[in-house]
This record gives sequence, structure tokens and C-alpha cells, in this order.
Amino acid sequence: MSPDAASAVLDPDSLDAFRRVCDLAPLPVLDDLSAPRARSVLADVDLLITGWGCPPLDADVLRAAPRLRAVVHTAGSVRGHVTDACWERGIEVSSAAAANALPVAEYTLGMILLTGKRVFERARDYRTSRSRGDWLRTPRSVGNHHRTVGILSASLIGRRVVELLRPHDVHVLLHDPFVSDAEATRLGVERVELPELFARCDTVSVHTPLLPTTRGLVGRALIDAMPADAVLINTSRGAVVEQDALTDAVLAGRIRAVLDVTDPEVLPPDHPLWDCDNALITPHLAGSEGNEWRRLADLALAETTRWASGAGFLHPVRRERLAFLA
Repeated sequence: MSPDAASAVLDPDSLDAFRRVCDLAPLPVLDDLSAPRARSVLADVDLLITGWGCPPLDADVLRAAPRLRAVVHTAGSVRGHVTDACWERGIEVSSAAAANALPVAEYTLGMILLTGKRVFERARDYRTSRSRGDWLRTPRSVGNHHRTVGILSASLIGRRVVELLRPHDVHVLLHDPFVSDAEATRLGVERVELPELFARCDTVSVHTPLLPTTRGLVGRALIDAMPADAVLINTSRGAVVEQDALTDAVLAGRIRAVLDVTDPEVLPPDHPLWDCDNALITPHLAGSEGNEWRRLADLALAETTRWASGAGFLHPVRRERLAFLA
């Protein structure tokens, strides 16, 4: 992983914990797997602990690591570094995607509830007016009582959002072509087709991984079908949503948007959404940050401990599931 990722995720206590269950290679962390020191270390490695910034584990790297049998990733997606050569060798792979799903789901829940009460707009108006106004004239569209929330994709994060919504007085709709009606019932949601999700929901939260089949999935027709003043929340990948169509709808005041991701990842400085009161843009912060990094390290430690004991991974990544993963 990159030195910055190692410094963020693997604090001294985490490193000491790893040393108690395995022979940890001496620091510094490996970030160039072609360097002579890296090749010397790789020669004796059974398991790699990886993270953000890990170089690809290609055939050349694997030749330098003849004993390598497992990869434990301290982040979510393994697409950037686990190559076909890893799968062909039969290397076991684990990911901390489940641990990273929780803060994203928490962010999403918070935004669903806050936008339902129009907290951001009303706080802005309050700061300007310094007056509460006539609260008994609050529009009936404000609030979370029987609000209809749509979840796009029953991914790890999407399922966690559904779980966090259960104590709240909202009706949850789900669109995922791989979820059956029976499974939707077990999840406690109503399964609907994609156009119905956008047409019926007061809030739609996007949790679809960016794949060739999902690029631009949320296009103009779906956005235009959303009810007036509906909210689109995107914590997935910006390119899942057609940026121009979303911008037009938000600037027109038809809908509101909470965007932790955009396309491009950072919008140009002169993009109109920056100054639009109907858009809240956050800097891709929903995932693990700060003290939440410890959760990633703890999951990786638990997976390493299980693997070393012969119990196998609790959070394995399967090659056949890659087409459905971020």
C-alpha cells in the first residue's frame, strides 16, 4: 500500500496486534513491488496485507513471491491490485468492504433524515433571518413520517442502509435485478422496477457499483420522473449518475441532491452545482476516515488470524462475484 495509507490505517497498536499473530515483515511498507528490497521481502511472504495505493499483483510480482497464498485488503475494492494472475494461482483474497460499508450507510441514513426535515435549507434561512418564523405553517412535505425511500442496489452498503432504516417510520423500496421477491420480503423492503423506484420515492439513494453496465444508469428519464422536491443521494460513484441531467434538474429547483461523489470526482471550480442551494456536495468522505480506519485494521487482523489458524476468511472475495462488485 502507499505509505500514507499505511500511516492512516495501521497505527502502532494495530501493527503490534499483527505481530502477535504473524511474522510481520520489517517496515517501511512496500509501495514499489519491483524494487530490490520488495523482491527480497516477497520471496518469503505467505500473506500480503494490502491497502489503498497497492501496485498490481501481476504475474511478474507473483514470480517474486512463490509462497504467496493469501491477500488481506484493508479497504473495499480489490479491482486495482488483484489481477487474473492471482486468481489463476488460487490465491485467497479477503476485503474490508464490510467494515467500510458501515460509515457509508451511517452517512446515508443521516442525510435521508436531515433532508427529510430540510435541515440544511432551514438552517441557512435561520442564519439569515435570525427569526424562527411561523413553525405551525411548515409544509406537510417536510418530515420523515411515512417518507418513501428508494435504495438502488442491494450491495453491502445498500443492505446496511436498509438495516439502519428499520427503526424509522419510512417505507423502503428496492431495485436490484438480482434480488428476488422472496429475498426482498426477508429484507423488509418492497422490490420494484427501476422506473417505479424513481417515480415513487421521496428520496433515492444510489449504492450501485460502477460497472460497464451501470455507467450512466441513472439518466435523464429517471431523474425527470422523480417527484417534485425529491432527493437524490449518491455515495457510490459519480459516473453511475448522468451528471448533466442531474445538474439540470437541481438547478431548475425540481429536485435536491446530496453528492458525496460526482463525475468528474471533483467538479470544475466554475461548475454551477457548487453555488446551488439545492445541492450538498461533500468530498467523498462517507467512507472510512479518522477513527473509522481502525475498523478496517481490526477486520484485516481478524481475517489474518482466521487464515493463519486454518479457519479461512469470513469476508472472502470470489472471482465469480467480481462482475458485481465495485
